[in-house]
Amino acid sequence: MTGRKAAVFLWFDTEAEAAAEFYAATFPDSHVDRIVRLRGETPSGPAGSVQVVEMTLLGLPYALLNAGPHVRPNDAYSLQVYTDDQAETDRLWNAIVGNGGEEIMCGWCKDRWGFRWQITPRVLMEALSHPDAAASARAQAAMMEMRRIDIATIEAALRGEPDP
Repeated sequence: MTGRKAAVFLWFDTEAEAAAEFYAATFPDSHVDRIVRLRGETPSGPAGSVQVVEMTLLGLPYALLNAGPHVRPNDAYSLQVYTDDQAETDRLWNAIVGNGGEEIMCGWCKDRWGFRWQITPRVLMEALSHPDAAASARAQAAMMEMRRIDIATIEAALRGEPDP
């Protein structure tokens, strides 16, 4: 971590290492870089237990901290992941939801540790900024009815067609 200029810190009770392993196995360009263990007994845990996991998540530096249950994840922070097609969207969505997570609306889901993820097809972002305001509004309305984003439905809404 000392070679990095910045890293996003995510606070965990005790499962930072399990979360890092899951994230590294699930997301491309992700891996665990280093595990820092406590050298002595602290309120966060016994000597030898994991204190911080430094990782690269989707190419960005993260530090996952085991610091106890005092701070819980909330809606003020989410991780947005852009996908290229329905297969990638489904794979990431299903990995998070299927590993003890839960569905939320509009392409959002929550992992088992409480962190919010936005699994966002690039086509959705393009639709929301489409130069045709009516087409963009139809795509927005279609998205508002979804949990996991369905690309074919977004594309049909852009064209003004009924759901596929």
